[in-house]
Amino acid sequence: MRVVVTGAAGQLGQDVVLELVRKNHEVIGTDRTKLDITNELNVLAFISEVKPDVILHCAAYTNVDAAEENEKLAYQINASGTEYLAKAAAQIGAKMLYVSTDYVFDGSASEPYEVEQQTKPIGAYGRTKLAGEELLQRNLKEFFIVRTAWVFGIHGNNFVKTMIRLGAERGEVGVVHDQVGSPTYTVDLATFMVELMETDKYGIYHATNSGVCSWYEFAVEIFKQASLKVIVNPLTSDQFPRPAARPNYSVLSKKKITEQGLTPLRDWKEALAAYLEEATDKN
Repeated sequence: MRVVVTGAAGQLGQDVVLELVRKNHEVIGTDRTKLDITNELNVLAFISEVKPDVILHCAAYTNVDAAEENEKLAYQINASGTEYLAKAAAQIGAKMLYVSTDYVFDGSASEPYEVEQQTKPIGAYGRTKLAGEELLQRNLKEFFIVRTAWVFGIHGNNFVKTMIRLGAERGEVGVVHDQVGSPTYTVDLATFMVELMETDKYGIYHATNSGVCSWYEFAVEIFKQASLKVIVNPLTSDQFPRPAARPNYSVLSKKKITEQGLTPLRDWKEALAAYLEEATDKN
């Protein structure tokens, strides 16, 4: 298939491109220099010229804290950009997959969020990503939405890299223990996205690695697997104030993946081990 990947230079986008190449798809990767997704005419012209079979939409404004101050810009990228791509996909009959987030929920649940559960974002980032979901659905009858969480990969800045750097520098770190979720390795998410786009099993999916942990437990496991002796102090969210509120509970139910006969993502501890091996190989 001929596939356009937006955000192809990003943490997830780079692994999506690699997976598409591995599976012999024709890839057209775009970043903001090649395609400004906030410009409707540019988007319509680019997509109608390239005529992809699929658009994998990984580009996003992902700085959760900065989005509180820059909600208008976050909306242009996360919502309007998605709308323009959906319109372009509709015009040429292309499939489209949009990567969304656990932040569309408020985090007040105590059981994993199902795909059809009521959304209720508590911050600007979640609001703009949810608006992208809604605009996509308004413009396309058939679509893929993949909500994910706690993403880490070799190509970007993320929690794993930060912990290893801080642990090595300080020997002691403080990490919140009252926010719970499931880490997601970009390689595994990319594999799932490409598997999904090759089907006609449309709809909303939740895709993270399996298993559940707090950020504190995630940090402890990172240091254990990286063989670093670091003291990890559990903090409450109140002790670590941030401009944007985070959902306390971000666990997403992956039931739909198995129901549709698709391949579930492996346990997050296995994924972390694979990531650390990849990171060692790259250095």
